[in-house]
Amino acid sequence: MTVGLIPGSFDPFHNGHLEVVERASHIFDEIVVAAIRNPQKSEALFDLEERREMIAESCAHIKNVRFVSIATLLVNVARDVEATAIVKGLRAVSDFESELQMAQMNRSLSGVETLFIPSSSHHSFISSGLLREVARYGGDVSQFVPAPVFARLQGKFLGGGQ
Repeated sequence: MTVGLIPGSFDPFHNGHLEVVERASHIFDEIVVAAIRNPQKSEALFDLEERREMIAESCAHIKNVRFVSIATLLVNVARDVEATAIVKGLRAVSDFESELQMAQMNRSLSGVETLFIPSSSHHSFISSGLLREVARYGGDVSQFVPAPVFARLQGKFLGGGQ
């Protein structure tokens, strides 16, 4: 059985992330989406459990997906879920440089390969950080995120959240 591991902070999960999960679900027998707390990024908007719930709701139509939250090295998770490959989405050439370095490190540590899936042009400019900023200032991000994520963003910024 082939298993694709898709890691990310997913804070919040957006349509670019969803595209990668959907496309990878046709390549692998099983997809494991791993929400990670990235210490290199600013304070999280959503905790890991909220992110897991949003991802699960957003991917409910994909039958071969499961979800984990991680707070360890990605290669440890890859081993634990018996990943055939790590799957990463690429938006632009600038993503490739850092992702390539991580892919090479992960392969050196574990032997697990990384598969890159380029995003379609209508998702290439979407980033979680940009979405948080636009939503925080009242911008409409509904076209960039799945409905369950949009509802939670509204709750955070319109319902007395941050």
